[in-house]
Amino acid sequence: MAASPVIGSFVAADYAVFALMLLVSAAIGVYYAIVGRGQSSSREFLMGGQSMTAVPVALSLTASFMSAITVLATPAEVYRYGASYGLFSLSYVLVVVVSSEVFLPVFYRLGITSTYEYLEIRFNRATRLLGTVMFIVQTILYTGIVIYAPALALNQVTGMDLWGAVISTGVVCTFYCAMGGLKAVVWTDVFQVGIMVAGFLSVIIRAVVLQGGVSNILNHAEFGGRLNFWDFDASPLRRHTFWTITFGGTFVWTSIYGINQAQVQRYISCKSMTHAKMSLYINLLGLWVILLCSVFAGLCLYSVYKHCDPWTAGMVSAPDQLMPYMVMDILRDYPGLPGLFVAAAYSGTLSTVSSSVNALAAVTIEDLIKPYTHMSEKNLSWTSKGLSECFLYGALCIGMAGIASLMGSLLQAAISIFGIIGGPLLGLFSLGILCPYANATGGLAGLLSGLVMSLWVGIGAQFYPPLPEQSRPLGLTTHGSVGCHYVCLLYRPFLADNWYSLSYLYFSPIGTLTTLAVGLVVSLLSGTLSQMVVLLLTILHVIVSISHLYPLYPVSSESIIPHVVVLQPEFKKDSHPSTHNLAN
Repeated sequence: MAASPVIGSFVAADYAVFALMLLVSAAIGVYYAIVGRGQSSSREFLMGGQSMTAVPVALSLTASFMSAITVLATPAEVYRYGASYGLFSLSYVLVVVVSSEVFLPVFYRLGITSTYEYLEIRFNRATRLLGTVMFIVQTILYTGIVIYAPALALNQVTGMDLWGAVISTGVVCTFYCAMGGLKAVVWTDVFQVGIMVAGFLSVIIRAVVLQGGVSNILNHAEFGGRLNFWDFDASPLRRHTFWTITFGGTFVWTSIYGINQAQVQRYISCKSMTHAKMSLYINLLGLWVILLCSVFAGLCLYSVYKHCDPWTAGMVSAPDQLMPYMVMDILRDYPGLPGLFVAAAYSGTLSTVSSSVNALAAVTIEDLIKPYTHMSEKNLSWTSKGLSECFLYGALCIGMAGIASLMGSLLQAAISIFGIIGGPLLGLFSLGILCPYANATGGLAGLLSGLVMSLWVGIGAQFYPPLPEQSRPLGLTTHGSVGCHYVCLLYRPFLADNWYSLSYLYFSPIGTLTTLAVGLVVSLLSGTLSQMVVLLLTILHVIVSISHLYPLYPVSSESIIPHVVVLQPEFKKDSHPSTHNLAN
């Protein structure tokens, strides 16, 4: 791909700011490597000794999946499709409530390091292994996009070397992750959240000054149709509506906050369940701040280029390069500020990659090594550090960045990955936690069915992307053009304009609901009469509880009483050493 015209270049001050961010991140890893020499066990290295407090964990939760995709791709999404993306603020509320009240108590009481240990306790080892492999594939794919995205955009717009940026990003984040473990990752995330907000503010403040105030930017957005928050079109083919974002987006982000190892590993590292729940609710404020900054940056982008779209004019080769282009355009007379924005983009990448590598090391140790070997805790600790370093997962994630360009729009590709793989996994965990009669046969059948369905629609959408009249990008103009021109395929099969054209935000609900439905049916067919009675009593009790606003009280399936049902699985006493924690 040929580079687009560069309208500015980094000066010494910009490189200094960018390098300082990398040095501080690496220094945090060195610091925790020195003060944490007592991290002799893999659990202490991976879980921070369960001594973390709510505030730093909350900021780390915010940073973990607010990557360079948020800094670069979300403003471009708002620029092209409008500010309806801001409705994710509603989804975040539902996600945090469900994660803190449904999933967190189960994982915290079990005292597990890997969330996939739960699958063996609840179902069987085969289900645990399949879930682990799916998570590893999902995380490596996503991390590759996160590493490649800012490197490509910043290379083409500022002239920074592409592979130098990719490799430096991967090496620095795996370095401090391997040196200091989870504590280094958490505290580096805290630093990087501050850098991300500062980078956004530098661009927003300059754009507001140039455009004559916030009111002018909002007026331009209104006239350009960008303030399209309340689109209640129920068509599932529309890219972003109130329903696709609040419904589909809730499933996507619950698969991240509720069951994703990178997030769960953080909040169960807190010193108590109270701190863990507080971290999730405080994190909600951080999510809102980052979302507000990214959406308003997109409106600033439109206000600045409403009459001269750089993408249509060929000044950038992809929409994801629009933000760095604007930065070099409006901040080039302020040495250091372009470097601050680049640091913001890379802060998002560093926080996400470090979280991913640390989580990959955790599931590998707990799910693929510990159950099959008799290594000492010291050897396991060294192994976890080796996995965190570029020997394995760091190198795989950097290598995956090389093929990330084949995945299309960065934001859509990232969310699609969580939908296609995370959706079925969310369905499996929900099946185990919410359905007491679900068994291993039903869980495995449901997971495979959900994965097949989500892969079908996700891969089909890559081959036959939705037509412009379905995704409905908003108008963009240049001084010599009145709009965008689209080339449509001559032949599209029936499924292409229906099934494959579903909003990418629905990939996750499809996987989740398919897993639940198939898992329930197969569990019923392969279960016993007593389990069917429990199901009927469960449904009856849920209806009564909702009508009286009573909480749901779990009991064992052996004490079937009309007003009490099973909401937690009854584990085999010899299935896992931490099983007894659930009763406590």
